[in-house]
Amino acid sequence: MLDDRAAPTLNSDGSDLLLGESAPMRALREQIRRVAQTDSTVLILGESGTGKELVARAVHGWSPRAARPFVAVNCGAIPGELMESELFGHERGAFTGAITVRKGRFELAGRGTLFLDEIAEMSPPLQVKILRVLQEKSFERVGSSEVLASQARIVAATHRDLEQQIGLGRFREDLFYRLHVFPLQVPPLRQRGDDILQLAEHTLQRLEVQGLGRVRLGDGVQQALLTYRWPGNVRELQNLMERLLILHSGSIVRLADLPPKLRQGSETAVEQQTLPTPALHPAADEGDRDGLHALMDAMAEQAQQPVLPPEGMDLRAYLEQIERSLIEQALERSRHVIAHAAQHLGLRRTTLVEKIRKYGLGPDPRE
Repeated sequence: MLDDRAAPTLNSDGSDLLLGESAPMRALREQIRRVAQTDSTVLILGESGTGKELVARAVHGWSPRAARPFVAVNCGAIPGELMESELFGHERGAFTGAITVRKGRFELAGRGTLFLDEIAEMSPPLQVKILRVLQEKSFERVGSSEVLASQARIVAATHRDLEQQIGLGRFREDLFYRLHVFPLQVPPLRQRGDDILQLAEHTLQRLEVQGLGRVRLGDGVQQALLTYRWPGNVRELQNLMERLLILHSGSIVRLADLPPKLRQGSETAVEQQTLPTPALHPAADEGDRDGLHALMDAMAEQAQQPVLPPEGMDLRAYLEQIERSLIEQALERSRHVIAHAAQHLGLRRTTLVEKIRKYGLGPDPRE
């Protein structure tokens, strides 16, 4: 069994790799250790910026294939007409401009690992070809009839909900089940607690080594980092640390130095802490005391957890009612600016748009 010390600590570009001692990260590392020792296909799921490629590299680095190639291809960054040649290679003369034989990513990966990032962006015709490779463990170069064996382990990743994409007709269900052998869910940064501070300090140390200087996080800054929702996840945190170093090298970063969106939650918390705490004067009469006790009892009753009625309930309808109410409140608070409402709810903008359509809340002219 591999331990954390046996794992690589830095990616090839120096990025942080699987740092953190939060429960979600400990569970993720344990799952990676287990699946790395097999040849099973892995599907990595998670929001943008959570480090899905780093997880893929860990699956490869902790596996018996570690000494063999790790080949990554971003399925959303290559035009569809070039993607087939990129993956499978081509023969000379297969199409205009094909002046030499070219190996594709499957051949280059050999017996190593082929990482298909953003698999949901792949066109439907190419999804059919990938499905065939997964089923038959073979492929042909473009313009060739020679069958070549596919020996690479496949690791795919996406930030999209593939089951939702299937419902929309954008992703093949049979390909989904071929990929969904062992799913790995990468937790968003907002669910990782004190890992946020560890990642921030580690990023500052790495940037200091690169010569960008040194800063210290002052009072209130750490709490602001913990309170913020981090829609851009680890990538957003790393970018913020680099920006702070550029602006405040050699000094202490104060709460006022942070972007407004990070200060908002912390400033509200500070204001709440400074509000006077209601207290009864020793000479207060019994009527005042009874009134205060009644108020406290009412507040406690409202704070109680929901109670399941004896006759049961429609849980789905109940949760949808709560979700709709919170979305309406977020839209009202943000004056129907979808991006701001999504931040209030900790959702991606596209996810919130889909929920608005689901509940028939309707588009706002300002959006």
